[in-house]
Amino acid sequence: MRIVIASPEAVPFVKTGGLADVAGALWKEYRLMKHEATIILPLYKKIKDGRMPLKDTGITIHVPVGDTVAAGRIYSDQASAYFIRCDEFFDRQELYGTPQGDYSDNASRFVFFSRGVLETCKALNLSPDIIHCNDWQTGLVPLYLTTLYEGDVFFRKTATFFSIHNIGYQGVFPASEMQLTNLGKELFTPEGIEFYGKVNFLKAGLLAADILGTVSTTYAKEILMKEYSFGLDGVLRKRGADLYGIINGIDYDEWNPSGDVFLPAAYGHKNISGKALCKKELMQALFHPGDLAAAEHMPLVGMVGRLTEQKGLDLVFEAIPELLSFGVKLAILGKGDEKYQRNLLDIAGRHKGMISVTIGFDDSLAHRMYAGTDFFLMPSRYEPCGLGQLIALRYGSIPIARKTGGLADTILDYNPLASKGTGFLFTDYTPSAFLGAVKRALCVYTDSQKKLGMITEGMKMDYSWKKSAQRYVELYKDALAKKRL
Repeated sequence: MRIVIASPEAVPFVKTGGLADVAGALWKEYRLMKHEATIILPLYKKIKDGRMPLKDTGITIHVPVGDTVAAGRIYSDQASAYFIRCDEFFDRQELYGTPQGDYSDNASRFVFFSRGVLETCKALNLSPDIIHCNDWQTGLVPLYLTTLYEGDVFFRKTATFFSIHNIGYQGVFPASEMQLTNLGKELFTPEGIEFYGKVNFLKAGLLAADILGTVSTTYAKEILMKEYSFGLDGVLRKRGADLYGIINGIDYDEWNPSGDVFLPAAYGHKNISGKALCKKELMQALFHPGDLAAAEHMPLVGMVGRLTEQKGLDLVFEAIPELLSFGVKLAILGKGDEKYQRNLLDIAGRHKGMISVTIGFDDSLAHRMYAGTDFFLMPSRYEPCGLGQLIALRYGSIPIARKTGGLADTILDYNPLASKGTGFLFTDYTPSAFLGAVKRALCVYTDSQKKLGMITEGMKMDYSWKKSAQRYVELYKDALAKKRL
């Protein structure tokens, strides 16, 4: 099958969140499955400045953006990954914005990219069976295929799959930006891509794609409800028969404690002794304890990810006094909204030796935190799938998480009567419910046999990509059959 993945980010090239892991892992898995898989990305500054050498194909595309035409140069890594260069839009320090807010011209940037994906397919003669679009930045691709490119014989047999990685991010812009899309005014209606007087790029993908997907079975159900849909529950219910949930996986070549180059010691589920050495190194690096031997016996709780409201940081803030009273040390790594970054640094300053906060993304430290922590926090307000808990399970860091989305699908809540489970879940979005889960976790921490059982059970879970990738291919075939009707 000829598969084109259109994504605003993907590993190993550029990443801000889990979307990059999913897009890059699927591309890699499809190639292992011998599909003709290609991925198309914007050529951001971070990719240009990266270590991977790119080849200029010599091909230029021209993309209408409102009343202007922007040129894009196509580059390749010579391994079925292509990048659209347009320095006016993508030669910036960040992908979508800064901690102060989104870039003001994001509508123009991703109108260019969405239509640029189609022009790149034509210029390279890729002739895809399926274009797998990801999140609002590519939401216009399916709509362009059913409107401006409807009569283009090149795409006559091309179907589309649209993935919702996080419905909280929709690409909503003022009505005046509609002209940038070059789509007809008849589409700016409640039945089209109008959304409370604005234009909504995610809604374009939901309306026009042949098949819709999201990244866990529970989240596929949740987004049909008002409290989780961010206003799009009506559209999704109309497309409910075409909406599927597929659990994300992780790349077990990258995330493997038995061969992780970032770790001071290797270990696996048959012998976890190396994990204690990882904890010792992490404690020393983050907290510089005077008595390292005593510190090693203290519960170490970690949190790695984007610092946004979604991630439950307000629960963490409210719970910190009681958390510290339990005698735990807390390590946080991430970046995101400026107010959360500022609050966390302030809290860390007031609790030196007990709380460590690192702002930014440090790949080495992330690996060491998964390995060196005893517990991994994900108290999310909502979580489409989550990759952090899958990595934590692989590294023997027991998740403490809210029972929502993919967290509910991938973590088995600990049953003390049966001594079975891979983590600790709570339901109510309250500090007391969160702290209740922490208390249950700390009870297990004091019982070495129960703790060892949870760690090894979690490490043996299989969330590799092979099964999920095969399910995507099955749905691609359904999309193609639907296209032919």
